[in-house]
Amino acid sequence: MSERTAPRTAPLRARAEIDLAALRANVRALRAHAPGAALMAVVKSEAYGHGAVPCARAAVAAGADWLGTATPEEALALRAAGLPGRVMCWLWTPGGPWREAIEADVDVSVSGMWALAEVTEAARRADRPARVQLKADTGLGRGGCQPGEDWAELVREALRAEAEGLLRITGLWSHFACADEPGHPSIAAQLGRFREMVAYAEERGARPEVRHIANSPATLTLPESHFDLVRTGIATYGISPSPELGTPADFGLRPVMTLSASLALVKHVPGGHGVSYGHRYVTPGATTLGLVPLGYADGIPRHASSAGPVLVEGKWRTIAGRVAMDQFVVDLGGDEPAPGAEAVLFGPGDRGEPTAEDWAQAAGTIAYEIVTRIGTRVPRVYVNEEQDG
Repeated sequence: MSERTAPRTAPLRARAEIDLAALRANVRALRAHAPGAALMAVVKSEAYGHGAVPCARAAVAAGADWLGTATPEEALALRAAGLPGRVMCWLWTPGGPWREAIEADVDVSVSGMWALAEVTEAARRADRPARVQLKADTGLGRGGCQPGEDWAELVREALRAEAEGLLRITGLWSHFACADEPGHPSIAAQLGRFREMVAYAEERGARPEVRHIANSPATLTLPESHFDLVRTGIATYGISPSPELGTPADFGLRPVMTLSASLALVKHVPGGHGVSYGHRYVTPGATTLGLVPLGYADGIPRHASSAGPVLVEGKWRTIAGRVAMDQFVVDLGGDEPAPGAEAVLFGPGDRGEPTAEDWAQAAGTIAYEIVTRIGTRVPRVYVNEEQDG
């Protein structure tokens, strides 16, 4: 991922400004929501598009106890960058870099017997025990071990490997399906099943360092789910996990990313002029058009064609016609900003600009996807890198 450090000396085609002070404040706010638990800042997928290493450093500086990644490669990249402390990864496939993870002191998730066999063999080759967290499928139906005989076998064999000195069971964990829908019956059902599966493992001798199931929405709204550790992903970056739960401000959070671009062209066109592919937009009268040099190759959703909001010179504009690979057009309604004027796609909303949630609504998706999909052609420009106070 391309990175720059503010200040910059020349305008950029586009930039994603990442406010690390906001991220640190979010981590502190999330810790306050779960004061009895440790906090894992999830930095998978390049920290949801914000940049994994700078965001991981900021999160640790603000008090995050753990860092979480999906893939082992992401976890190993954090170690290569010098990130200390506990790091966990959970998305493994056969033949993965188990030994490298063990030697880097990374906690690895195991959901089934094939993974347990591979990690124990890697521990033998590394001549050191693996840090293993057993994942329970409590109802999400994705990763994790099924309750019943499958869980019993996994726990039994993991404890056997632990007795042989091949691994240490450091965690028991699961993941919610509908924590962003308060009152959904699956929430109580999953909590109950998690408690049962944890109790089963502990009754047979497991002594985990952490038990955890709470994601961002559960951290914010379900204190009974906090256990020993909460895992905050999207909330770390100041985005509400669900607009139904509340706005970022309702939870004391601030969006971290501001996406903007420099207008590449401003021109006069007559009424009846088609705009962009397919002429899905035709100017209703004489007007000015602004060319924004961002497109779906940069992660701007094509589904936001004729709907995505942009702030130019203090006014909301709407994408005129289709989003193309590298650019889209806004109808400026006769206004004449200079080429190079700033077009703000989304940010915290302080200046009246749209937010990532506004773009999610325009594209029929969720704000998670809006920030995560911003591509590598857009430099991340980090501001407020120094620790507060």
